[in-house]
Amino acid sequence: MEPGKYLQVAVVGVGGVGTQVVEQLITNPIYGFQLVAVTSSKRMLQSTKDLCINPVAWKDALNGSETPVDLSAVKSTLQELVKQGEKAVFIDNTSSQDVAEMYPALLSAGINVVTPNKKAFSGEVGLYQGIVQASRSGRYLHESTVGAGLPIISTLRDLVETGDKVVKIEGVFSGTMSYIFNNFSSVERSDESFSSIVKGARAQGYTEPNPADDLNGADVARKLTILARIIPELKDEQGNFPLLHGYQSVETTSLIQDAPASAVSNGDEFMKWLPQQDAHFAQMREQAAIEDSVLRYVGVVDVKNKVVKAELAKYPKTHPFATSLGGSDNIIMFHTERYGKRPLIVQGAGAGNDVTAMGVVSDILKLIRP
Repeated sequence: MEPGKYLQVAVVGVGGVGTQVVEQLITNPIYGFQLVAVTSSKRMLQSTKDLCINPVAWKDALNGSETPVDLSAVKSTLQELVKQGEKAVFIDNTSSQDVAEMYPALLSAGINVVTPNKKAFSGEVGLYQGIVQASRSGRYLHESTVGAGLPIISTLRDLVETGDKVVKIEGVFSGTMSYIFNNFSSVERSDESFSSIVKGARAQGYTEPNPADDLNGADVARKLTILARIIPELKDEQGNFPLLHGYQSVETTSLIQDAPASAVSNGDEFMKWLPQQDAHFAQMREQAAIEDSVLRYVGVVDVKNKVVKAELAKYPKTHPFATSLGGSDNIIMFHTERYGKRPLIVQGAGAGNDVTAMGVVSDILKLIRP
């Protein structure tokens, strides 16, 4: 095979998103790729000189594999292909911190990294700094870490790299929070209890198995960290990236700060506890209604004042956050010098395996397109 003709692909993690990534790659009629390795949490497939992975039959082959996962072996295989003049990509569809910490070594070896895993970009600044430094040898692309398939990161990068100055970013970044508050605090008003709406969201798969993991605000804080670190004006005088401890440095309003430890650690226990908070949330909703407003859980990156925060806030019923959202949509506003009077708005489905995989695959295609 002619070197460089096909992108050499290793897919790590084939759950809902990972499976969709492989399927979308297979059905792409324009660009070619070679499946070098596929790993689940327990086993893996790896191509050899004598045996290539059949992209059509990869599921059955992986299920029948007795080879335990060895990501160092996957890295070595990709590294050897790079030495032979091939272009290689490591696709991390996990949410693993351990896998995220491999990125600097992968990039330094000339292996590109594409991922929806937020951990590497929203944690301690040291790992993020290592990734940026190592990207001189390989590219890292992570569009789907914020907004799934929505063009949030690419839009921000385009604004920054063309010389626009970001004044503020604000938005509804969580599909779970969007669904909950679109139903709990709507323009038409609702009398349904907060816990009842969370229960329905959980039943429909809009929340994590334990909704406490959504309502603590950490997911929004991670997304804000990712965006804040792309904005040059938020670096300090020495050029260091902001938010030293990542999402833990974000001013985050948790909606469950009074929850007992047993509820935080167990989804069923959490749902038993949550009705105790209904009166509190009903009072907040009523106060917002008196002010002709609705409640929305938002993330804000205020560049001018160097504030990054995730909070439950009131917005007028005429505001796009009140009128434009439906279901579990995300909506993000970019206030910049160029987009001063009317912000640039990106809106759409911000969660789901298919749209998240689309964000991953779109990044992969950026590596292939001439």
